[in-house]
Amino acid sequence: MSIGLDDVVAAETALSHVDGEAGRLIICGHDLEELAGRVTFEDVVAMLWSGLVGDVADPRAVIGKARVRAYGHLAPLARQLTGLTPVEGMRLLLSSLPDAEEDHPALAVGAAGVAAAMAVRGAQGLAPVEPDASAGHAADILRMMRDAPAAADEAQGLDTYLVTVIDHGLNASTFTARVVASTQAGILSAVVAGLCALKGPLHGGAPGPVLDMLDAIGSVENAEAWLDDAMTRGERLMGFGHRIYRVRDPRADVLMAAVGRLKGRDNRIAFAEAVEVTALKVLERRKPGRRLDTNVEFYTAILLDALGVPREGFTPLFAAGRTAGWVAHAVEQTRTGRIIRPQSRYVGAWPAEAA
Repeated sequence: MSIGLDDVVAAETALSHVDGEAGRLIICGHDLEELAGRVTFEDVVAMLWSGLVGDVADPRAVIGKARVRAYGHLAPLARQLTGLTPVEGMRLLLSSLPDAEEDHPALAVGAAGVAAAMAVRGAQGLAPVEPDASAGHAADILRMMRDAPAAADEAQGLDTYLVTVIDHGLNASTFTARVVASTQAGILSAVVAGLCALKGPLHGGAPGPVLDMLDAIGSVENAEAWLDDAMTRGERLMGFGHRIYRVRDPRADVLMAAVGRLKGRDNRIAFAEAVEVTALKVLERRKPGRRLDTNVEFYTAILLDALGVPREGFTPLFAAGRTAGWVAHAVEQTRTGRIIRPQSRYVGAWPAEAA
């Protein structure tokens, strides 16, 4: 028996494949590096949905219209976001959408973008900003979140991030979405379930602590001593190592390139890069022979921080990208016609036998 279902094949999928030994992520037959930063988020959505969802010949227009339609559903709930964290606010907003609504896939992705921006603003006591159907999804999310247009390289940076997290094998949130979809509960219910799983700090909540680590280090000169002390205390260095990838996380590489385009502005990218170099040196010295490379969490934190996203908003933006993958998996699972129903091994007490 495999506790945690490690190495248990629970589904067949044509959507993505993770090769941790080779450091490779394949999305619909393409290496991630072929897509992220080169192909727009909307076009990768169309690739994921090909053969699963109806006409997505113009995915930018379809998703843009879906954002406007979603805003009509969600805007009346803006006042209820007070006192909620952004991810709690996003959960509230998405759970309000009816499963009976038409065009579930596009509505889910459009709503996820709107809800992420609304929830970030709501947590700060700010009113929501209406979407622009003509804009790209990443650019519009930034505009709705900041109430100001994003520069082209900023929009491209977020677009790269959304592609990077769009799908990643049968992770906890995707498996959750497939389980719910297998009951025929509906795509929107599957998306909300996926978000609830992503909310956990062991899954979608990790990038924020990377910034906490940088805050604690404070300066380049202090980095090596701080990192050494942290390892002596048995603490994990946030943003390094991965349960699946045994070599460098390919998502870190494409995000590093996106971060590089924003370097030199009012951000701490140069500081973070210096800390990364020092951390890798400390890890090699303290754990010789063990590969603990930079993972996606490190450069996610640096990129989103440079884009002005508060760290409490990192998980909602993760969900805004991953929703497209959850939708594809939900449809793929539903087509099997089978409910996911694994067995468990009972290890409790047995009733006393009759005398």
